[in-house]
Amino acid sequence: MSDTQFKDWPAMAANLTPAIRELHKAAPGVMKAFREMGGAAHSEGELDPKIKELLAVAISVAVRCDPCITYHVEGARKHGATRGEIAETIGLAVYMGAGPSAMYAAQALEAYDQYVDKAG
Repeated sequence: MSDTQFKDWPAMAANLTPAIRELHKAAPGVMKAFREMGGAAHSEGELDPKIKELLAVAISVAVRCDPCITYHVEGARKHGATRGEIAETIGLAVYMGAGPSAMYAAQALEAYDQYVDKAG
């Protein structure tokens, strides 16, 4: 167990609840569709609920979404994910966050070279 307290993740989730309720009131159609999409994504299928939540944790880290992290880490924990499984999941997210950047960096350099060649 860690002694860090950079952010209070459970409090973040609790503090977001009123704002999310307001969003549901302000944009009921969109939020209903979002809720239904979430239900479909989490519905029974080939992947069990823990794996789906671990995937959501990885994506939350890769896209840098604090609220997503708090909701999906708790979801994964509730479905039996261990600290080690969370750590392994976020390790993959760190790798994937950096990997795509490297791939786009190579393309950016290629684009530059092509413009130089064309201006030739």
